[in-house]
Amino acid sequence: MHNSILALLLFAPPAGGPAPNPFLQIVPMVLIFVVFYFFMIRPQQKKQKEKEKVLDSLKRGDKVVTIGGIHGTVAGIDSDKKTVLVQVNETTKIKFDRTAVANIEAQDSGDKLTTKE
Repeated sequence: MHNSILALLLFAPPAGGPAPNPFLQIVPMVLIFVVFYFFMIRPQQKKQKEKEKVLDSLKRGDKVVTIGGIHGTVAGIDSDKKTVLVQVNETTKIKFDRTAVANIEAQDSGDKLTTKE
């Protein structure tokens, strides 16, 4: 305990020393922002663009899963591409917001396109 207090007193910066360079104080903040941008912001923007591209390619007959877990087939798409009509069974059709589609399983090629938030 006494050794740590003594070390703090010995290695403390001088009280009346020269003022530090303001540029050197800004550099760590800039570096933190750059790291946040490349590791968090930029990948999220790429995911969002990819999701929009997948949702724009949505067409009638695609099998989809909504974010609520409802499985169905696209029966129609609104002309403004804001809503999607999903047919759950022969008699039930539900209208969803286009962004509520989580997974698209294309019937033509058989591959599965996934959009994750």
